[in-house]
Amino acid sequence: MGVTKINANIQAMESLTSLNSINKKISMHQRRLSTGKRINSTEEDPAGFQLAAGLESRKRGLDVALTNVSNAKNILNVAEGGYQNQLSILQTIKEKATQAADYSLSSSQRSAINDQVTALLNEIDDIKDETTFNGDALLDGGYSGMFHTGESSTDELSISLQSADSSSIAGTNVSGLDLSTASGASAAIATASTAIDSLAGALQDIGEYKSRLSSKEQTLSVASTNTEAVRSSVEDADFAKEQMEIMKLQIMQQTAVSSFAQANASPQIVLSLVG
Repeated sequence: MGVTKINANIQAMESLTSLNSINKKISMHQRRLSTGKRINSTEEDPAGFQLAAGLESRKRGLDVALTNVSNAKNILNVAEGGYQNQLSILQTIKEKATQAADYSLSSSQRSAINDQVTALLNEIDDIKDETTFNGDALLDGGYSGMFHTGESSTDELSISLQSADSSSIAGTNVSGLDLSTASGASAAIATASTAIDSLAGALQDIGEYKSRLSSKEQTLSVASTNTEAVRSSVEDADFAKEQMEIMKLQIMQQTAVSSFAQANASPQIVLSLVG
């Protein structure tokens, strides 16, 4: 068909069109192998590209939320360490108050115990001042806010840390303890006990916050993994399949080149008609 016409070699043009198409497909599959992605441009799969972009956005949001949760837990760990140290000091103060309340001690011995308790109360205040995170004091009663714990604008957890200085251990004032007398020491026992209970309550709050954060951390981790799995199934390349397609196309490429060469040679038949 058209072999005896030389101004338009239709067979060669068709072979060239087929060869160009095959070369384009080979290039696409090679690009997928080099990038690891099945979708490298919107024209390859417009719907898949949109879906993958949405999944990528959600995955990034989940990962940032996971970091936020980790930061919140770190803050609570720092605060818990401060509370625990103060609780240990309060236990010691109660022991000293119990000792000073005993009638067998002399006034000078009680005075010495009172000096020791005063130093311990100062240490409680030092711990309050030194327990910080990113420059923010954690135990002064003013640390309160919302932590973003999810990808949505409503995924928040409100955390509030109680004050913990000698004038207000979670609401209990121990700054005025006086163990220089037996009666004062007896009163200090009750005050120290109340402060211990109050501080234990603050530690309980931290434990509940951390428990909730651990649950959110697990949820976010699972959601992030599942989201990435779906995105991968949509966007990422299957290397075995891509390599198989390239091998098939390379064979077709060789066939197309051979067909193109034959089509170009066909007009030579015309020379036999004018020889």
